[in-house]
Amino acid sequence: MEVARRYVVAVGGVAALLLIYLVNPWLVPEGTLRQVVTIAFWALAIVLMVVLFWDSREPDFQTVDIEGPAFARFLFGNQQAGLFWLPVRLFVGFEFLAAGLDKLGNPAWTSGGTALLGFWNNAVAVPASGRPAISFEWWRDFLQLLIDANAASWFSWVVLLGEMAVGLGLLFGCLTGIAAFFGLTLNMAFMLSGSASINPVLFTCGIGLILAWRVAGYYGVDRYLLPMLGTPWQRRPPASPSTSGNVNT
Repeated sequence: MEVARRYVVAVGGVAALLLIYLVNPWLVPEGTLRQVVTIAFWALAIVLMVVLFWDSREPDFQTVDIEGPAFARFLFGNQQAGLFWLPVRLFVGFEFLAAGLDKLGNPAWTSGGTALLGFWNNAVAVPASGRPAISFEWWRDFLQLLIDANAASWFSWVVLLGEMAVGLGLLFGCLTGIAAFFGLTLNMAFMLSGSASINPVLFTCGIGLILAWRVAGYYGVDRYLLPMLGTPWQRRPPASPSTSGNVNT
């Protein structure tokens, strides 16, 4: 890991250059080259996140280089701020739960996934004129892969059960940060497929709930659950060595 840490800046720089190559409007890669560059970017991004995650476990990572505003520290780290996040949490939770229950009562979602298949087919379609629903080729290829694999029949259950789980997690304040993350993932998937609706609003609220994961569920199950679970991604300080046998007389 020490070797990887030496190259973290280089990895981040190369990933940034690949992204610029992908999204700039003047020099656009085509065909296989675009796929290779896309895969390379995501691979480097994942490596960067893994290295940064492990780096965050080191004691020297706790040093704060840039202090944030006091209100932001309060909003994301004070238990009283849970009162601010409570209505946000309930709003997002009810929206997800209602969406999941609506799909659960719809045979087009529960019997073969025809509703999801129709959504996918509309999303991947490229019109003769005008802009397609999907702006990124890699996402269109991913949905096309799911269509060709006839995955709609089981993936529709993943969507509706996922929405219900996110909704219940947020309503009860149980693992709020994790629930918000998966909700944000669903919102992003719909937006990438060209569906806006209420997804941008839920996405924005989800970012806030993730950042405030320590306090957003304080007025809920997390108030008791998080202290029991602790924070497994944070390294505990080593126990001080016993000096009982080294007392000078």
